[in-house]
Amino acid sequence: MDARLQAATPSHSAAPAAGSVAVVTRRLDTLPITRLHVAALAVCTLGLFTDIAEVALSNALAAIFLAPPHNMPRGSLSLLLASVFAGGAVGAPFFGILGDRFGRRRALQASLALMAAGSLAAAASQGLTALTLARTVSGFAIGGFPPLVATYLAEVTPARHRGATLMVCAGIGLLGGLAVLLLVQALAPGAPLGVEPWRWALILGGALAALGSILFAGLPESPRWLASVGRPVEADGACRRFERAAGRAPVVGAADLAPAPAIHGPAIHGPAGFRALFTGTRQTRQTALFVGLFTLAPLATIAFPLLSAVVMVEKGFRVDQSLAFAALSMLGPPLGTLLTALVIDRLERRACLTALAAAMAALGTAFAASGTFLTLVLVGIAFNTAAATYGSVLAVYATELLPTPLRASAMTCAWAGGRVAAALAPLILLPVLSAYGPHAMFAVITIVLGASAALLLAGPRGLSGRAVA
Repeated sequence: MDARLQAATPSHSAAPAAGSVAVVTRRLDTLPITRLHVAALAVCTLGLFTDIAEVALSNALAAIFLAPPHNMPRGSLSLLLASVFAGGAVGAPFFGILGDRFGRRRALQASLALMAAGSLAAAASQGLTALTLARTVSGFAIGGFPPLVATYLAEVTPARHRGATLMVCAGIGLLGGLAVLLLVQALAPGAPLGVEPWRWALILGGALAALGSILFAGLPESPRWLASVGRPVEADGACRRFERAAGRAPVVGAADLAPAPAIHGPAIHGPAGFRALFTGTRQTRQTALFVGLFTLAPLATIAFPLLSAVVMVEKGFRVDQSLAFAALSMLGPPLGTLLTALVIDRLERRACLTALAAAMAALGTAFAASGTFLTLVLVGIAFNTAAATYGSVLAVYATELLPTPLRASAMTCAWAGGRVAAALAPLILLPVLSAYGPHAMFAVITIVLGASAALLLAGPRGLSGRAVA
């Protein structure tokens, strides 16, 4: 063979070696944060911002459709509001299957494309049935996006920056809820171009989701996933994109491949996806741990913002004061999550989560016992901040411990449990509040947080700054 042809022909032995799981892990984890990492973070954050805005829009729809001229029956409104959560509970596992079978990037693109279609269909809907169906479609997509984003970012980000990257994405994404409520409020006095404000919010949300889906096409697939499913040449190519962005020469020879880092967590062989989630005692225990933690979390983290305004009314405050409290208490979560990003990669995940659960239990008890508006606002902001931080750190903890072949399926399965719990939380806690008062409701929340802490202490330590399987 001509020497020039030999030089131009890729080595069949070098490419698979350079694209093996252990070597891909080393290549990614030794990189600095590059402009490609920043681009991936920006696109993921745009999608999460849109996802959270879509969920938060339900709060605005509740207020709009209860008031004249709609005067929607409460039963019909309940179905409309539940449609997003119901769709999410089904959609999350579906997109998990897509993510583990066809790749993280394709699953994220599909999720955002479906979200865009559902939002635009809801904006154009005529009648309650069409709107409820469209919101169910949106919920189907919304359920899968956050756990897939956590999966993708955890797999492409260097280990020493992994926690901070996920926390920044969550912190900015949380602003989507506040942004959509402010948009609807700003447009409320009129109907630009004859279109109702809530329809404008859906149109803009659909446009942002479509934009995010298009932008994902320019990002590389997760090299870890490609290596884990036996596609080493493509894994090597995806790694090279990150290395070029860092101005680093790509891996080409054996000298570049050693030593590979120690990868923590069990190696997975055999079936991937849901078939492997309950294969073996260790994997079954790990799956049960995260399904349990994600299912318990909404009974505290989501129930508080949903029901805190009701507690204010129960304490004798006016409706306008309760709504002002609800708005003020939304300020803490984005700021708290972003500040936590500064230190998260120096904190042990399990200890951090246990401390946050204890803080929420103490703050909930203080909220139930407080009687002045200022104290309630301050405690409410602190609780919501701790709750949002807990949810974000829990996602970091889970993505680090779950092995790559199962990460998307396990994360979305656990997330689906959380969506079901979020839908059930008001049904469980509101009757307790009505019958026995705030102290009883927060006692239930404290018990849930205690159970979460017990699960955490029985689980493994986190992998802050270390390579993952």
